Amino acid sequence: MKPFTVVTTYRPEPFFEKTLSSLTKSTLVERIVIVSQGPVHFKMPKCRVLAAGPLSSNKTLNLILDGIQTKYLLLLLEAHQISIDPNSLDRLLEMADFNKPGVIYSDFYDESDSGKTFHPLNDYQLGSVRDDFEFGSLILFSVPAVRKSIKKYGVIPGVKFAGLYDLRLKVSIDYSVSHLPEPLYSVMRTIELPDSEKRFAYVDPLNLASQKEMEAVFTDYLKKIGAFLPSHSLRKVEETVESFPVEASVIIPVRNRKETVAEAVESALSQESDFSFNLIVVDNHSTDGTTTILSNLARHSSRLKHIIPKRTDLGIGGCWDEALASEACGRYAVQLDSDDLYSSADTLKKMINKLRQENDAMVIGSYTLVDSNLKETPPGLIDHREWTDENGHNNALRINGLGAPRAFNVSLIRKIGFQNVSYGEDYAAALRICREYRIGRIYENLYLCRRWSGNTDSALSIEEANRNNAFKDKIRTEEILARQKILKERKSE
Repeated sequence: MKPFTVVTTYRPEPFFEKTLSSLTKSTLVERIVIVSQGPVHFKMPKCRVLAAGPLSSNKTLNLILDGIQTKYLLLLLEAHQISIDPNSLDRLLEMADFNKPGVIYSDFYDESDSGKTFHPLNDYQLGSVRDDFEFGSLILFSVPAVRKSIKKYGVIPGVKFAGLYDLRLKVSIDYSVSHLPEPLYSVMRTIELPDSEKRFAYVDPLNLASQKEMEAVFTDYLKKIGAFLPSHSLRKVEETVESFPVEASVIIPVRNRKETVAEAVESALSQESDFSFNLIVVDNHSTDGTTTILSNLARHSSRLKHIIPKRTDLGIGGCWDEALASEACGRYAVQLDSDDLYSSADTLKKMINKLRQENDAMVIGSYTLVDSNLKETPPGLIDHREWTDENGHNNALRINGLGAPRAFNVSLIRKIGFQNVSYGEDYAAALRICREYRIGRIYENLYLCRRWSGNTDSALSIEEANRNNAFKDKIRTEEILARQKILKERKSE
């Protein structure tokens, strides 16, 4: 018996047979299973067609596993032309037999008419629990590991969209998920989703059914690993007698945003309220004229506090800590990025009223994506309605962001603080907060989020995107470990 069974989904495109041809000639491949949801007449050595539902369903995966007798299952995931070097399967087999992981994936090349580009992937860690974690187009599963994991942990019945996600999470509990940092194949991509569609897929109403399944699968996983926090354990913030100079502070960290910072300042200062508030702008040593703009604006408004930190090593999170530590900081702090705007003069009041009424540690609103001219761009309103009071604090570990604008109880966020980075600092703080405290939500549009070439997450290279994703995975790892510790301590009490 040869070691590999290859499984892929049928595609009518001409490249499909070309992709499979090298695999049929391999001495390591026992069989190729082609999953098709309709009738297909496909003849090629070692290939058989399995009439079944989508590969993402547990029912289809069970049918596949019932027919496999080999040691390894090699999944071809993407509907693109894949070129696999004959020696690549030998390399995968060598690493699988040596390390005994549950899952192996490797780097690859993106191929186009202009040549090949190396596409590195991130190492897997405990916090790599996003359902869209990038494995590439080839994933090797240990069949014994899969079967033992299913027997031990079961599967969620009726899953149509999250079967592979469920399988990967279950296998990862007792077996390693191993990244082979070598490019073992090339992918010729035919269609690429726009960046906005990929980034915001989890909040698209069209994906509601699949996202509900992903949440159910992930919640089950958290329970299996002892990291699921029941909602009744969350608490509200205790009232404090601490005095503050104003009730609220809008906080804007900024560096080199001369094109937009004046508009952001005007948006903050034009807020209408029945409480006192100010604006704290932490100018992180701008060099493009932003500092002059802010100095001039501060001379005309005593509510604008223009702070230039002594330190020169601050990221956005460090600038937030500077603002929170300021004597001018109010009882509540509300975020506004230097290239964004509040959608109306009532935004600040709505955020603060929500914090006051419910004593939440944090409140998160909803925002609309706009271009540099403030024209709405797809997918428009991002309201994060996937959040629920019962499970939002757990599901937050699965998704890549929680929304904006964000408002904090200052007494609490001063104790927690922000990580001194310029990406993911808000996500890390929110996860830390919802480990213990309730987060309130406002689902109406409160904020205009500009997408333009100056954004920090605009036009990222593969390496930069990997670095950002790895950082958030690290945050999740730390948070899962912290929640596991809490639950263990509660059990021992």
